[in-house]
Amino acid sequence: MRRDYDIVVVGGGHAGAEAAWAASQMGARTLLLTLSRDTIAKMSCNPAIGGIGKGQLVREIDALGGLMGRAIDATGIQFRVLNRSKGPAVQSPRAQADKYAYKDWIRAALERADNLDIAEGMAAEILLADGRVSGLACTDGRVFRAPAVILTTGTFLGGILHCGPEKWPGGRLGEPACNELSDCLRRLGLTVRRLKTGTPVRLDARTVDLDKLEVQPGDEPPMPFSFLTDSIQQPQVPCWITYTNEAVHKLLRDNLHRAPMFTGQIESVGPRYCPSIETKIVRFADKSRHQIFLEPEDRAVTTIYCNGISTSVPKDVQEEMLRLIPGTEKARIVHYAYAIEYDYCPATQLKINLESRRIPGLFMAGQINGTTGYEEAAALGLTAGINAVLSVRGQEPFVLGRDQAYIGVMLDDLLTREIDEPYRMFTSRAEYRLTLRSDNADVRLTPLGRRLGLVDDARWQAFQDKQKQMEELTAYLRSVRVSGKTLWEWLQQPDHPLSEDLNSNEPVRQMNLPRQVLEAVSIAAKYEGYLQRQQRQIERFRRLENVRLPEGLDYFQVPHLRYEAKEKLTAFRPYTLGQASRIGGITPADIDVLAIYLRKTVSSADEKR
Repeated sequence: MRRDYDIVVVGGGHAGAEAAWAASQMGARTLLLTLSRDTIAKMSCNPAIGGIGKGQLVREIDALGGLMGRAIDATGIQFRVLNRSKGPAVQSPRAQADKYAYKDWIRAALERADNLDIAEGMAAEILLADGRVSGLACTDGRVFRAPAVILTTGTFLGGILHCGPEKWPGGRLGEPACNELSDCLRRLGLTVRRLKTGTPVRLDARTVDLDKLEVQPGDEPPMPFSFLTDSIQQPQVPCWITYTNEAVHKLLRDNLHRAPMFTGQIESVGPRYCPSIETKIVRFADKSRHQIFLEPEDRAVTTIYCNGISTSVPKDVQEEMLRLIPGTEKARIVHYAYAIEYDYCPATQLKINLESRRIPGLFMAGQINGTTGYEEAAALGLTAGINAVLSVRGQEPFVLGRDQAYIGVMLDDLLTREIDEPYRMFTSRAEYRLTLRSDNADVRLTPLGRRLGLVDDARWQAFQDKQKQMEELTAYLRSVRVSGKTLWEWLQQPDHPLSEDLNSNEPVRQMNLPRQVLEAVSIAAKYEGYLQRQQRQIERFRRLENVRLPEGLDYFQVPHLRYEAKEKLTAFRPYTLGQASRIGGITPADIDVLAIYLRKTVSSADEKR
């Protein structure tokens, strides 16, 4: 194995896998350093991909040429579209995975990739030369040279696991923590803070009384994630639903004095939208029950993930809790629930391309940025991989705006907000969610992926074929009139058969078009007025977004700017005037002052030239 690379990616989780894939596909000599090949893309928590907002991220990763969408299509065991009864802006795909098949698929794809080597080992130190990254040293003494290093360390930096009063170092169950690298980041002057996450028990499926449970089937037909997948052929596996009850809540209340979240043993903050069950019964004391999703972890249904009862209470309390839940009274625990505290570096220390402002060549992606979830990690990993290559080549960064992608929304949020809890994507975070739908991610992003070198010929041809089909169908619907209206206009009427099914029109049915094409054209027609209105909003938004702020601007020299604004802008270093407007504490008046200053500066520079 060589020792000199263009890019070194540290960590083989979901962020690391996408970062390594992107860099290698763009032609960069790339190394993926992971503790074990066997744990690449391991689903250490929920064995599922997608969800509200998260499903849109996966579709965007796929549209750009990433791996996650194809991987879940190949290894998923149940597919559902969430919020199907609501509008397309908030509909999100989600799938249960065979977690073993999923990681094997990702690993195989990486092992086949050109320009990519995989090495096992633990990172210890970021090496610098002349103030910028020159490589990476491992704990075993090996050194890999590269002008760019991407840290995708997940929960491994300074990781400590908690189960009742027990606590021990680890990146996740059965794997060591990475402490040397945490110490290195602090020595380099980076701000390092702590976050917490957790996971529920896993059960032996043979010991769960499924007959007592509510069955939750998948959608028929299942909708794929990848734009390259025509249809899901493998059979689906059901999930099941059960609930906690007052007896469970009393047990937990009686044992809060033994729960690390309440004894002070755990000091950091966990995810607001995925709290532990002991936090739920305190925060929502008026609720008599909480829903639990029992989700198979593999196609053979050998183990079950208990989604909804994440906890770090002692083992005996976990066992007693299960005895009180319908369906799990006699269940055997395969491994106990635990919480984990870990180090992260707030993303406000990064440039728009996920590169450290303090250390050129050092990129960060995933939970080290303060996020939670496979999908958020993968999207940031893909972005970091792209930008690391562009940086090494001396090219402009790849920047997605809030109006272009959920990836852009997430990155902007991380760069302009103080994160004091793990960040999770939701559709409600996107102002332009009607435009950023899951069905049109390819229209928005595949041409960008093609220019970057991530979209291969097969995907590009499929995209062009779909675009042609959409154009032909749209032209037909706009040109044919029935009873004084075009079919396009009839499609916009909620009570018309076309609104329910485009194939109710015989000529359309004879076109034999894919479901994705019919869906996309139908949405474009039904929401035409709303989309036009949102496009006008986007154009107004871009007026601020297109005003770049000089990277070295000294805000303390800007006349009439409030002192608080000078401090905030200096700390966050926004990329555009629009991004500056979203920083907490920055007022519209501050933006006006900045805009006037920039116009005068540009005018003065023009006069001098």
